[in-house]
Amino acid sequence: MKILTSILLICGLASLVIFISILQPQNFYGIEYDIRVINGFTNNSSLPLVIWCASEHSDLGGRALQEHDDFSWRLRTNFWGTNDHFKCTMKWDRTRRSFEAFQAPRDAQRCGPFRKCSWLVREDGFYFSNDEVNWRKDFSW
Repeated sequence: MKILTSILLICGLASLVIFISILQPQNFYGIEYDIRVINGFTNNSSLPLVIWCASEHSDLGGRALQEHDDFSWRLRTNFWGTNDHFKCTMKWDRTRRSFEAFQAPRDAQRCGPFRKCSWLVREDGFYFSNDEVNWRKDFSW
């Protein structure tokens, strides 16, 4: 009898974990963030800013951004931590730089109450804002 109870308990817990993992990304635990990368170059009409973004489980692909174009996406973090880190690689002329466009532990607070994480890429570096009014330089090329 103890063996049967143990087997039923293990099967029940396994079923619960599978059920939560299937439904969870859409309905449970998730916090949505809006991520936006803006080409803030002032004179690159002939040379686009190329961007490619991906996480461990999701490749968003590449884009060629002209002046003031943007690349944006929405993500939902999840309990398992499989959607909490997006890295982008930027290329402009012969210059290339990779950066963490979103990293849940770092950005949970700094993206603000509206969960808006915006990046402005300029000739002198990468600027972050959570309201697209007040920009702070995070790092240079």
